[in-house]
Amino acid sequence: MSLTPTALQADWLMACRTATAGLREVLQAHPTSRERVVETGERGEGGDRTLVIDQLAEDAVFGQLDALHAGGARFQAISEERGVVDYGGEDVRVVIDPLDGSLNAKRGMRSFALSIAVADGPTMADVDFAYVYDFGVGEEWTARRGEGTYLDARRIVDPPPERRMSDGRLELITFESADPRWITPAVAGLEEHVHRVRALGSIAISMCQVAPARVDGMLTLWRTRAVDIAAAQLIVREAGGLVAFPAFEDPLGAPLDLQPHSPVVGARTPDGLRRLIAIVS
Repeated sequence: MSLTPTALQADWLMACRTATAGLREVLQAHPTSRERVVETGERGEGGDRTLVIDQLAEDAVFGQLDALHAGGARFQAISEERGVVDYGGEDVRVVIDPLDGSLNAKRGMRSFALSIAVADGPTMADVDFAYVYDFGVGEEWTARRGEGTYLDARRIVDPPPERRMSDGRLELITFESADPRWITPAVAGLEEHVHRVRALGSIAISMCQVAPARVDGMLTLWRTRAVDIAAAQLIVREAGGLVAFPAFEDPLGAPLDLQPHSPVVGARTPDGLRRLIAIVS
């Protein structure tokens, strides 16, 4: 299945960058934790309580989707707060998390991101364009299927090799879904396969670190929603990394919907991927 011509011709990168500028204005207008913890009193389609900044951030993104649709693009949007929104076509899916790492954002911590993926089918394998903007450090990650990964408009070429300890353990990974109930069962596997771990508080940002081999792998300890990971997983794969959703026979068969179906694992090598899958399995 291929993108419809109007959706293929849409300037997704410009739309994402304009949405990023809009989100930056939202954050600047709500600079303190006291302002960012205000709730709307509703729950989003993803199940979480909706913050005012969540809603304003999503408004910034959907303003760009409205403009693309007015220009002829036909697609279906899938967003954490609004759910599924029909823009006149089901062949193209736009998967959005306006604030991945919203707990960090509302508490005044710096690791949170805008994540947008555009796909020509129903699964992770079908993602064609990916955009993640890390507001903490101001990094822009983009990828197109078959065209590589770019960090701040510079292509990631020949990342350094995976690093191992003398006993074979991966030197450093990121992990998310850091609820103590999910960490405890994974401790033995982490001790066996990993030397050091980092938890950044954003699934998208954590996965992106695998692309330039800043870390040797990434995993989530619980089922992950497509809105959190659809863009970042393509960013890793287009930089030569590997990604798998272990709950599915097809490693990239996780659907692009609002339900949390599977943990996600990313690594630089097949053996690294196997080791991390063993932890979440």
